[in-house]
Amino acid sequence: MATEEQVKKSTSPAVFDTEAAVRLMKELRGTVATGTTKSYEWRSSQLKNLLKMVENSEKQICEALFSDLSKPEMEAFIHEIAMIKSSCKSALKKLKDWMKPEKAKTSIGTFPSSAEVVSEPLGVVLVISAWNYPLLVSVDPVIGAIAAGNAVVLKPSEISPATSSLLAKLFGEYLDNSAIKVVEGSVPETTALLEQKWDKIFYTGNGKVARVVMAAAAKHLTPVVLELGGKSPVLVDSNIDLTVTARRIVSGKWGCNNGQACVAPDYVITTKDYAPVLIHALKHQLVKFFGEDPMNSPDMSRIVNSNHFDRLKRLLDDDKVSGKIIHGGQTDKSNFKISPTILLDVPEDALIMSEEIFGPLLPIVTVEKIEDGIEFIDSRPKPLAAYLFTNTKQLKEQFVNNVSAGGVLINDVTLHLMVETIPFGGVGESGMGSYHGKFSFDAFSHKKAVLYRGFSGDAPARYPPYTPGKLRLLKALLDGSIVGIIRALLGFS
Repeated sequence: MATEEQVKKSTSPAVFDTEAAVRLMKELRGTVATGTTKSYEWRSSQLKNLLKMVENSEKQICEALFSDLSKPEMEAFIHEIAMIKSSCKSALKKLKDWMKPEKAKTSIGTFPSSAEVVSEPLGVVLVISAWNYPLLVSVDPVIGAIAAGNAVVLKPSEISPATSSLLAKLFGEYLDNSAIKVVEGSVPETTALLEQKWDKIFYTGNGKVARVVMAAAAKHLTPVVLELGGKSPVLVDSNIDLTVTARRIVSGKWGCNNGQACVAPDYVITTKDYAPVLIHALKHQLVKFFGEDPMNSPDMSRIVNSNHFDRLKRLLDDDKVSGKIIHGGQTDKSNFKISPTILLDVPEDALIMSEEIFGPLLPIVTVEKIEDGIEFIDSRPKPLAAYLFTNTKQLKEQFVNNVSAGGVLINDVTLHLMVETIPFGGVGESGMGSYHGKFSFDAFSHKKAVLYRGFSGDAPARYPPYTPGKLRLLKALLDGSIVGIIRALLGFS
């Protein structure tokens, strides 16, 4: 008969500590050493299984996202499921081309020769994901890691426990567990993982944790991709389609996980004269989208947990801010709900204007002339995204040329994430590195330079003993001077 202690040990979950992390890494390095993950066949089979996993589990995924965030089914499908399916299909379609060596030009100094750039897997990589889009920001980097031929460990966010648990279950059922694993948990588990030597770490989240990740990576000289956030501004000119502009801002702010998105509009800048018109339009669209009582709208996600609710409540209760609310402001802690809230002319030194909001609060900043908005943006840390609504060509050019951001979008918000032919990533405090489409493949690949030469055409001039004539010939060769080469060969100085 088993003792009570033995029964407890057999039923309690295994602890994931440093020792477990070491065993995990040893197993994955062993898999990589066999060369299995390098083959096109393995990469494509895992991507097909990943696509099948998402297609077969749409209902479970939507239920998990609703449990974690009260995310509406349409948002869950469009912003997470559909984007993962598209990413998988694109990688499968283009994988052979991505894997092909890229031909490169050579110089006269290495003639005759040929060169190429070979994309090779980095090895074993770690993906640490975030809670706000817990399927998308978990699986999308994994697609790139698999496509590039790596073994990968996914650490989902413990703040979205239902999705984390589901991913662990589905990865175990659909994917090659000798090379692709999920580790659930919180700070202790993440710490144990970060103590290991990875070949790349991909982190999505906030700047505070990113500094911890980067410090851990630095101990092993491990490269990182940091997908962070920042205060993404929206500059609104007056010569626009007001209805479309208001609709797109409202959708991008409150229709994207209730503002809990790294690229959600963080604040709006417009002129003092145009602000009343824009505010009226935003209020009108909010009522159209979420009704007169948005706190009970089924089309709006809730705040993820009590900590984030309290953080947002503190931003609202700030003495510098509480008197600036011109729409909304209602809160319900029992249901983690905060209504869509608009604030006007909040002081620049208020916390809400320095901290990324990541919630349903939208300050509006007014300036004398629209160009002043560009100066305002440039005076602050570089955001992950910057948006402009205008019909003026000159203002578009000025915005693109002068605003440094991870990405820029003109006359819409957030949609640049859907374009896989452009990179998605931050700059400065909003992150480093990028992904999406081939950029994901590149993020998890080493670009190996290869130069091929034969044994013919060996130039004696490169070898000792060195003479003035050899020096003249080498200078002419390296300068690409045909006349100089001829003169050197003929013995002219």
